[in-house]
Amino acid sequence: MRCAPTTARARFSSPRGGEVEDFRAPPARRIGQEDGRRGGRGQVSSAAPKRLRWLCPWRPSALTIEDVLSSSSTACRRLNPLLSGGRRRRRVASRRPAAAPSPRRADPQVVLRSGCLRDGVLHLPEVAKSFDFTNEERIYKWWESQGWSFKPNFERGETHLSSPTKDRSHDQMLQDHCIWAMLCLSPLRLATYHLIKRSFIRSTLSTDQLDIMVRYFRMKGRPALWIPGTDHAGIATQLVVEKMLATEGVKRTDLTREEFTKKVWEWKEKYGGTITNQIRRLGASCDWSREHFTLDAQLSRAVVEAFVRLHDKGLIYQGSYLVNWSPNLQTAVSDLEVEYSEEPGNLYFIKYRVAGGTRDDFLTIATTRPETLFGDVAIAVNPEDKRYAQYVGKLAIVPLTFGRHVPIIADRYVDPEFGTGVLKISPGHDHNDYHVARKLGLPILNVMNKDGTLNDVAGLYRHAFFFFPNTRELNRTFLITVGMDRFEAREKLWSDLVETNLAVKKELYTLRVPRSQRGGEVIEPLISKQWFVTMEPLAEKALHAVEKGQLTILPERFEKVYNHWLTNIKDWCISRQLWWGHRIPVWYIVGKKCEEDYIVARTEDEALATAREKYGKSVEIYQDPDVLDTWFSSALWPFSTLGWPDLSKEDYKHFYPSTVLETGHDILFFWVARMVMMGIEFTGSVPFSYVYLHGLIRDSEGRKMSKTLGNVIDPLDTIKDYGTDALRFTLSLGTAGQDLNLSTERLTSNKAFTNKLWNAGKFLLQNLPDRSDVLAWDILLANKFDTEASLQKLPLPECWVVTGLHELIDKVSTSYDKFFFGDAAREIYDFFWGDFADWYIESSKTRLYHSGDKLAAATAQSVLLYVFENILKLLHPFMPFVTEELWQAFPYRKQALMVTPWPTTDLPKDLRSIKRFQNLQSLIRGIRNVRAEYSVEPAKRISASVVAAADVLGYVSKEKQVLALLSKLDVQNIHFTESAPGDANQSVHIVADEGLEAYLPLSDMVDVSEEIKRLSKRLSKMQLEYDALVARLNSQSFVEKAPEEIVRGVREKATEAEEKLSLTKNRLAFLQSTVST
Repeated sequence: MRCAPTTARARFSSPRGGEVEDFRAPPARRIGQEDGRRGGRGQVSSAAPKRLRWLCPWRPSALTIEDVLSSSSTACRRLNPLLSGGRRRRRVASRRPAAAPSPRRADPQVVLRSGCLRDGVLHLPEVAKSFDFTNEERIYKWWESQGWSFKPNFERGETHLSSPTKDRSHDQMLQDHCIWAMLCLSPLRLATYHLIKRSFIRSTLSTDQLDIMVRYFRMKGRPALWIPGTDHAGIATQLVVEKMLATEGVKRTDLTREEFTKKVWEWKEKYGGTITNQIRRLGASCDWSREHFTLDAQLSRAVVEAFVRLHDKGLIYQGSYLVNWSPNLQTAVSDLEVEYSEEPGNLYFIKYRVAGGTRDDFLTIATTRPETLFGDVAIAVNPEDKRYAQYVGKLAIVPLTFGRHVPIIADRYVDPEFGTGVLKISPGHDHNDYHVARKLGLPILNVMNKDGTLNDVAGLYRHAFFFFPNTRELNRTFLITVGMDRFEAREKLWSDLVETNLAVKKELYTLRVPRSQRGGEVIEPLISKQWFVTMEPLAEKALHAVEKGQLTILPERFEKVYNHWLTNIKDWCISRQLWWGHRIPVWYIVGKKCEEDYIVARTEDEALATAREKYGKSVEIYQDPDVLDTWFSSALWPFSTLGWPDLSKEDYKHFYPSTVLETGHDILFFWVARMVMMGIEFTGSVPFSYVYLHGLIRDSEGRKMSKTLGNVIDPLDTIKDYGTDALRFTLSLGTAGQDLNLSTERLTSNKAFTNKLWNAGKFLLQNLPDRSDVLAWDILLANKFDTEASLQKLPLPECWVVTGLHELIDKVSTSYDKFFFGDAAREIYDFFWGDFADWYIESSKTRLYHSGDKLAAATAQSVLLYVFENILKLLHPFMPFVTEELWQAFPYRKQALMVTPWPTTDLPKDLRSIKRFQNLQSLIRGIRNVRAEYSVEPAKRISASVVAAADVLGYVSKEKQVLALLSKLDVQNIHFTESAPGDANQSVHIVADEGLEAYLPLSDMVDVSEEIKRLSKRLSKMQLEYDALVARLNSQSFVEKAPEEIVRGVREKATEAEEKLSLTKNRLAFLQSTVST
C-alpha cells in the first residue's frame, strides 16, 4: 500500500535525557585492524583556533561562535566527568526574543518518523534505545510514497555518452556513463516454502549488491535506473503447478492446454509477488513503475520478433539431435540446466564375444549403464593398445540381442587406462559416443521411450509384466504389461548376463550422475526433434566485445571462463515440451509432414495469410506445441524491457545500452553471455558495459544450502532477528565472485554495529542545540570544514577526525567506483567504530561537559555533526534504513537521505594532525595497558608525568583533558616535563613513541608490599605447574605413546607457562627493586 506524500509542517521534539554510552566498548567481533593502527602520513602544522566564523546562508553578515554562544540554548551540560561522576543536569531551553520568522522555519518539511499523523502535523517520539527493525517497512513505504525516490532524476544528471572502449581508463569509463542503468531479473519461483526461501536467499545477495550501486550513483547525481522484473521460470513453475494439481487428484493431461495455463496464471497471481515483496523488504530501490514480467505483452512481442529475425537469418533450425531429456518433466533441458552429482554406483564388466572366434575370443567392456547395450553400434579400442590390435576390423556380438553384430574399431578417443580399455559406442544415449558416431558415420539407435522405459529396440526387455488377481474369479489373474523402467532393466539385464555367463564382475564405483536442476531426476541423453540456435557467429561477436574492452567482467578472472565457454560453444536447444511459456511462432500445414513445410510468422493471422497464398484458402494450420526456453526471453531482457523492437521508445533511447549487470557467477552462461550475444545481434551494441559477478551464500560451514541438509536460512527470519541493515552489511563484506559463508556470529557483530551507529546518533541529539534554536542550527549545518583555513583552526582531535573523514571519503568513493564494496564497507566500519566512536566521541566529552569553555563546546558540536552526517551518507548504500532514520531525526531535513548529494571528494587534509594524534593515542594505550597489567580499579584516578621534547609537549599538553579522561588520570596531577621525574625509579616507564614517554608512580596504582606478596605466591604456583609440564615432556614413554595432538598441546602449554613465568619474575623483580631503593 502506498502512502500519500507528506508535505505538512512537522513538529519536532528534541530528545534529551538518558545515560551517555561509553563509546570505547569494543564490538563482539571487529573487522579489519585494531583502532589506531594508521601510518604513513606526513606532518604539517596544526593550531587550535581562538575564533571560528561561518557564513549564514540567509544572512549576509558573518557569524561567529561567540554569536551563537550568546543564546543560552546552545550551552552544553555543565558536568565535567574528569573531576566527578555526578548526575547530568537537566537542560532548559531558553526563551528567544520575538523575531521575524526565518526563511528556514517557513520551509515545508518532509519528515520521516514513526509517530502518528494528527491534524496535518507529524509528532515525533523520543529516540528509542535501539533501532526498531519494524520501522523498516514504514521507511520503505515512505520512500515509495515520495514518487521521485526510485526514479531516475534527469535534472541532476548529464547526457548519456557512448559505451567505453579499450582506449579509455576505468575511471574515464565511469565518468562517461552519466546515466546509471541496471538490470534485475528474479525467477518466478516455486510455491513450496523451502524453495521460496532458497530463491530469496539467491536473490538477497544480488539485491544487496545492486541496491548499493544504485543508491551510490543516485547520490552522485546520476539519473540512476534500476529495472526490476520476473521471468516465468517455465520448467520450475509448470512442475510446481502440476504437483499442486496432483494433490487435488488432477493430472495436467486431464486438462486442456488453455485450462492448465489458466491454472498457472492463477498460481502466478497468488504467489508471483512473493519474491518482489521480499525484495522490497530488503530495501531495494527499484523503479517499480517499470517492473516487467517475461510473459507481458511487450516482452512477448519482443520474443516473437527475435525468433523471426534469427530464423530469417538462418540462425534457427529444426532437427533431431541428442539432447538432455527429463523423463518426468517430458521435456528437453539445456546443458546448463543439468547438474552433476557424485553418487555411489557400480561398474559392470561384460563379455562381448568376437564373431567367428573361439570361446576364449571375447572383449571385456566396463560400463556404468548396461541397459544401453541394446543401442551399441560399435566396439572401440585405442589404436595404440596392443592388447586388442588383433581384433580391430572384426565384429563383436552384442550380448542378449540374439546375435546382433557390431564392428570393432580403433579410435584415439578411447582411454586405454579406463576400465579395460574397451569402449562400447552407444550414440543414442551418450553425448561423447554421439560425437564419435557423427564423426565416423556410425548409425544411431535409440532404445528408450520419452518416459524412461525401454522401447522395441530392447527386444524382450521392452516390457515389464505384472500379475494381478481377478477379484471376480479367484482362480484366475490378469496379465498387465508396461514399459520396463531403465533402472529396473539394468538389474534384470545384469541378472540375465550372470545366468548366461556373460557377466565378468561388478565393482563399486562413484558415478557422476546428471540430474535435472529443476526436477532433480536423472537426465537421459535422448535423440529428439528440437529447435536450435546456431551459436558460433553470435559467440564470435560476444568474444570480440570483451577483447575490445566494450565489456568488462568483474572479477577479471571470470573473463577466462567466459571466453572458454564461448570458444567451445554448442548450438542452443531452445524448444521445451511444456505448456507454460512463449509458444514457438511456427505453424504447420494440416495434412503435411512437419519436416516438409512450416511457416514462421509473428501472428497466427500472418501465418494463415502466408499459408493461403501457397496452398489456397481452404488450408488449415496449427501451431507448434512447444514453448521456448525461459532463458531465450531472459536473454532479451536488457532491451525488451526498454521498448525494443520499437526504437522510438524514450526509455530505449535514454537507457540502452545500460551500465551494469549484477548477478551470480553461476549463471554467467545461462544468462549473461546470452544477453551479450542477443544484444549485439539485435541492437548492434553490447547491452551493458560491466558485468559484476557475486558468489553464492553458503552456511557457516561453507555448505550449499539445501532442504536435505536442513540449513536453509530464511532471510525474513534473519531480518526479524538482526535487521535488514545488519544482513545487508554482512553480505556486502564478501569478496566479488567468492562464495560467502553466512553465520550468526557475523550477523550478531553487524547488528552490534547498527546499534553502535544508533547510539552515536542519540549521543549527538543529546548534545546538540534544541531545534528551536534556528541560528545555532544554521551555523552547524553551514560549517563544512572544506577549506584549509577552517581545518587549520581546529584543535588536534577535531582536526584529526575531520582529516580522517576527508581521507575516508576519497577512499570509499574510489572503492565504490571500482565496485570494491567489501573494501568500502570495511573502511567505513573501521573509521566509524575505531576512530569516530572509540576516540573522537570520547574526546568530545571533554569539550561538551567542561564548564566555562563555550567555544570548545561549539566547535565540538560542529565537528560531531559534520563527521556523523558524512558517515551516514557514506554508509547509506549499505545500511539504508538506520541511516535514513537517523538522518531524519536531525532537524531541517528537506529530503530523503537517499537523494542527498554524495560527499565532496578531494577535501583539505592536515596530515600532521594524524601523526600527532597517533602519538597521543599511543600514550593513552600505554597507560591503559599498565592499568590493566596492575589491575588498577577502573574508577581510580592516578597521576602521571609526561616526558617529551618541547614541540611534542606543546600539542600534547593542550589536550590534557582528553588525556586525563581517556587514560583515567587525575587531571590535577598530570605533569609535562622535558626530563624524567625524580621518582622515576619507583614508577612504571612507558615509551609511547619516539620522543614521547610517561612515568606512572607505582604507589598510585598498587600497595607495593602487598603486590610483592601476591606475586610471590602466584610465582610459586606457576613454577609448580610449569615443572609438571616439563616433567611430562621429559618422559620418553609419554612422548612416544601419547597421541601427537596431546603431546603438541602439552608443548604449547609449557611454552605459554614459561612466558608467563618470565613476565611475573620480571614484574616481581621490578617491585622488589623499588622497595630496596
